[in-house]
Amino acid sequence: MSFSLYDAVIPSNLQILGAIDALLDKAEAFCGAQGMAEADLIDARLAPDMLPFGYQVKSCAAHSIGGIEGVRAGSFSPDMTPWPTTFAGLHEVLQSAIASLKAIDRDTFDALADSDTQFAMGETRMPFTGANFLLSFSQPNFYFHATAAYAILRAQGVKLGKRDFLGMPRMKR
Repeated sequence: MSFSLYDAVIPSNLQILGAIDALLDKAEAFCGAQGMAEADLIDARLAPDMLPFGYQVKSCAAHSIGGIEGVRAGSFSPDMTPWPTTFAGLHEVLQSAIASLKAIDRDTFDALADSDTQFAMGETRMPFTGANFLLSFSQPNFYFHATAAYAILRAQGVKLGKRDFLGMPRMKR
């Protein structure tokens, strides 16, 4: 069995995006049970100089389907648009990313492996192949933001465990 770029990226992105989407349900239930405004949890941070929960969730989409769109376009820049300020809005961002990932054709995606891609932020330019960008830049960022979102909820008292982060593993059928 050969292992493709598609296999290395898409299924894991779908798994973790689904898990983060489920975390939103638990976060929303926590707010209801605690009498907490959802904005207070969406704006929660691990540290004063770290971006909040809402940004972390939005960045999971930005480094999954957004990273792929960057490879297709030949350039990726950080998404600096405001993040949704409601759980419904965050669900929408994740569901849109999930639907877009599910619609990707394996062969078309695998053909992106050698395409010239750059990370661009201000004056900074970093050249990559499509595969190297996705595997060594976008995917680590994706997991960083997913982990930060999970950690923020845990720090706020939302009852979560490792299984909540992992979502549904792809077991042998």
